[in-house]
Amino acid sequence: MNKKWYSVALIALIAVMLVLGGCGKSNNNNPSNNGGGAGGNAGAGNGGGAAGGTQNITVNAENWKFDQTDIKLKVGDNVKLTLKNKSGNHGLEIPDLKVNIKDGETASFTVDKAGTYEYRCSIQCGSGHEEMKGKIIVS
Repeated sequence: MNKKWYSVALIALIAVMLVLGGCGKSNNNNPSNNGGGAGGNAGAGNGGGAAGGTQNITVNAENWKFDQTDIKLKVGDNVKLTLKNKSGNHGLEIPDLKVNIKDGETASFTVDKAGTYEYRCSIQCGSGHEEMKGKIIVS
């Protein structure tokens, strides 16, 4: 009986550890919340308007996808990027622009260089975590 109880307790403990592992802590060293970014930083908007305009972008995250996977911007755009979690615990990281935000946070930055900047979920959120990515295309 003791051996059976020990096995059940061990399985329950492992299950709890796996569930809590998906609620990991984000490494949020985010200079972009204060306007910082990489090399002049990232562009703004979803491709609308003249370069140098302000683009307010909200990306919604849920298990296991972002609602926007291609964001189009122009060089010189000012960007206000906000992350909203619809389900699960997610973050949004753009490594080349030094942006890393969590649910409800907004990063402000300006893109001064054309290119494609990949973004991804920055919080281990479960089995579909590796699929949570997109790109910002600056022209």
